[in-house]
Parts: sequence; C-alpha cells; structure tokens
Amino acid sequence: MACTNNAMRALFLLVLFCIVHGEKEESKGIDAKASRPGGSFDITKLGASGNGKTDSTKAVQEAWASACGDTGKQTILIPKGDFLVGQLNFTGPCKGDVTIHVDGNLLATMDLSQYKEHGNWIEILRVDNLVITGKGNLDGLGPAVWSKNSCAKKYDCKILPNSLVMDFVNNEEVSGVTLLNSKFFHMKFAREMYQCKDMLIKDVTVTALGDSPNTDGIHMGDSSGITITNTVISVSDDCISFSPGTSKVNITGVTYGSGHGISIGSLGRYKDEKDDTNINVKDCTLKKTTFGVRIKAYEDAASVLTVSKIHYENIKMEDSANPIFIDMKYCPNKLCTANDASKVTVKDVTFKNITGTSSTPEAVSLLCSAKIPCTGVTMDDINVEYSGTNNKTMAICTNAKGSTKGCLKELACF
Repeated sequence: MACTNNAMRALFLLVLFCIVHGEKEESKGIDAKASRPGGSFDITKLGASGNGKTDSTKAVQEAWASACGDTGKQTILIPKGDFLVGQLNFTGPCKGDVTIHVDGNLLATMDLSQYKEHGNWIEILRVDNLVITGKGNLDGLGPAVWSKNSCAKKYDCKILPNSLVMDFVNNEEVSGVTLLNSKFFHMKFAREMYQCKDMLIKDVTVTALGDSPNTDGIHMGDSSGITITNTVISVSDDCISFSPGTSKVNITGVTYGSGHGISIGSLGRYKDEKDDTNINVKDCTLKKTTFGVRIKAYEDAASVLTVSKIHYENIKMEDSANPIFIDMKYCPNKLCTANDASKVTVKDVTFKNITGTSSTPEAVSLLCSAKIPCTGVTMDDINVEYSGTNNKTMAICTNAKGSTKGCLKELACF
C-alpha cells in the first residue's frame, strides 16, 4: 500500500512538472510573438563595433530594415561607443513608428567614394512619425575633406555629402542630439522639390569649426509646419536658412554662436520657385555672427515669387555684423547677368524689439529693388548700436516703404 502511494505521488509530481514546464514554454512563445509589435534593435547585437574603425554600416541598415518592417513602436539603439558608418538610407514607409536612440557617436566615413554622386550621409525618405533622440553625436568628420570643397571658387562645384537629409518626412522629432562638423550642410529638410511637414527640432546642438565651408546648420525648403526651439547653432555659413516654398515656421529660444545668422534665401536662383510665407523668429540671441536676420534674393532672379508675413521679435544681437539686412542685390561669385532685375517681392516684414550691439556701423540695411520696392516693412523698437569707436551707428535704406516706432533715431528708416 505504501509502495502504491509513493508511486501515485511520483506520478502526480511528474504530471505537475510537465504542466508547469509547458506553460512556461507557451509563455515564452507568446512573449516572443508579442515582442514584434514593439521591439528594440541594438546595433551591437547585429554586429556593429564601437571602436571607431570597423565599418558598422551593415548592422545599422539591418536594424533599420527590421524596425521599419515591424508594427508598433520600434527602437533602434545606438549605444555608447564610436560607430564608423558609410552612407545610410532609411527608406519607408514603415509599418510602425520608429525611434532612433543615439547614446553613442555615429561617425561618417571619410572615404568620399562610398557616397553616391550628390549623395548624403544619412538620408530619410518617406517615413512618418520618426523620432531621433539621445545625447550622442552625428559626427560628419568634415575636417578631413573640407579642403576638397571648391564652392567658393566655382559656382557649379561638386557638393560634398550633407549629414542628415529628410525627404517626404512627416511628423518627425529630432531632440537632444549633436550634429558635428558636417562635410556640407548639417541638417536639411528636402532637396529642392521634396516636401516635409510638421517637424520638431528641440534641444539640439549644431557645431562646426569656424573655418568650415558651407556647413549650414539647419536648411529647409518646400516644407511647412517646422518648429525649432531651445537649440544652439555655431557654424560657418547660414545657421538656419529657408529656401523657396517654406511656410508656417516657428523658431524660438535659439542661440547662434557664429555663422551667417538666420537667412531667408537665397531666392530666385532657379525657375518656378515657390513663395516663402508665415515665418516667425522670436526670443533668439546672435553672438558675433556675420549677419543677423537676413532676406536675400538674386539680383537677376529667374523666378517670380513673394516673401511675405515674416516676423522677427525679441532678438538680441551681441556684436553681430549686419544685424538687420534685406539684400535684393545678392550676387555670389559675381555671376549675375543683369542689374536690378529681381523678380522677387518682399512685403509685410516686421522687426520688433531688436536690441544689442553691431560690429558694423550699418545696423540696418534695407537694400531693395527699384523695380519692385520692399513694402509693409514695420520697424518697432529697434535699438542696436555700433560697438566700435571709429564710426557711428547708421541705417542704409533704399527702395523700402514702411513704418517706424520707438527706434534709435539713427535707425529710423521711415
């Protein structure tokens, strides 16, 4: 009887073990299936090496293919380390929402042969709801190739790779990361035809060495619904620039440490360009920039277009050159074929509470076209003084019409 009881007890324990073990295995299967609608892809687990020398392009592209191909919320993790990569193409549409979390440093290869002609380093195409965030760096390693940039001497120069370019991208956020020493532009929304909508850039740092050529900070064109806030930009060209077709832009709390300031344009270089409208810049500081807030159009512009509803407010200049500048006679490389032949209309532009110091005597320059004068220019509370001692603060205003209120008397154009 005792033997029978022991046998029954052993059989019961065996059955119980099988049931529990089976439930665990089933649970694992369920978890594995459930991980697909929301997963994480660490590039080091896909073969990437953070030693700064090994090519990790394949691992990063594999992570993108997996994340973009899965439903739900997917994360690509760039952990701490230095990851050397070549040209990256993040193409959608994706089945879910992808976040690229950058804790480490992505380094752009210095081998220009790895970039297709007119290629970019990181190109994002047809992706919605993308987030790029973290405290890491996107390092273009530009100093190694800047000497190959001939754009200052040759108008139709060979363009070096831009760092981060987005085409047909909607509802994207870029936050926290640093873009460093791009070979050409650091961040670009759309090539000349491709549209981006509803983009947020916040808490981003964009930095390039002072002698870097054409290292524009953030450039946008043919795009709308762009917000840039709490960002620091120090480059050697336009800090933020707007090509034709830009609208509904809000820029707040940005500090510009060097570069050419905030530029609308250049405009009119190509045929069939679209209007720029509804651009608002507020609560910004410009430190020792070559220009402050600027609108520039080719003197022999090929397009008929309009710049309107532009608003600059609460802008502090700290020894910046040319703080307020409208230039309808823009002509780089001296290649313009006609004088005062611009077809660009500038109207309804407001400068409000612009204060600080200028490193040039000309604190205000409104150089508009006699053929198409600037109209509706409002200047309220403009108090920027020349910081030097060899001249006096002045304004140069030609072919501009508008109103002045509360301005330094030397800057009262109207």
